Amino acid sequence: MKAGIIAAGEGSRLRSEGITTPKPLVPVNGVPLIERLIMSFIRAGIDELVCIVNESSAAVKSFVEKKQFPIPVAFVVKSTPSSMHSLFALAPHLTDGRFLLSTVDSIFNEDEFGRFMEQARTRESVDGLLAVTGFIDDENPLTVQVDPSMRILGFGTRTAGPASTSTASGTPLATGGLYVLSPRIFNEIDSALNQGIERLRNFLSYLVERGYALEAYPFSKIVDVDHAADVRAAEDLLRAR
Repeated sequence: MKAGIIAAGEGSRLRSEGITTPKPLVPVNGVPLIERLIMSFIRAGIDELVCIVNESSAAVKSFVEKKQFPIPVAFVVKSTPSSMHSLFALAPHLTDGRFLLSTVDSIFNEDEFGRFMEQARTRESVDGLLAVTGFIDDENPLTVQVDPSMRILGFGTRTAGPASTSTASGTPLATGGLYVLSPRIFNEIDSALNQGIERLRNFLSYLVERGYALEAYPFSKIVDVDHAADVRAAEDLLRAR
């Protein structure tokens, strides 16, 4: 399975809090975010990877190339207005089969990630398996509504209420930045752009509305490193493991 990493953001919130290192190179327990992610992917069986970085991220590309990872790592260098546009820029590299997509800033329990990948490999009948978590520490989370089988019925932005909870437990769930997707979703690129859809979260909602089958896979905790305090939270998660 191939993987795509979206690392094209500006990291503006980290910079405003005094962290000037490019976001993909921010260390968590001494390991840069992008290095930790790539090594987790390799251990989970990913055998080829493509990463999108913005045009001011030469240091990120240089860092990865110097590490000489044991799988091919290609780069798309392009500044994009959103994660959805970054996904579409990666599309030509990800059309061969089901692929893993991740934002660069997700920190997770690697054992849970391994089980997520095992589940993804058995669910070829669905168009996507999305990591979700009940740990919601985000000013604007993308919450999910699921049925008892974990089929995703819709997305929202609330952290409570029927539009954002698992029907089995009532626990609010939010997406965690890890997705295994079918390349069939790329059939919707032109339509999504023509309708003015501009964000990945809105594209996911569009896919559900169009009848694509997306399922959720629960993680105990995923930390998105958007703020300086998130670095400490991510290190706590890894220490707990």
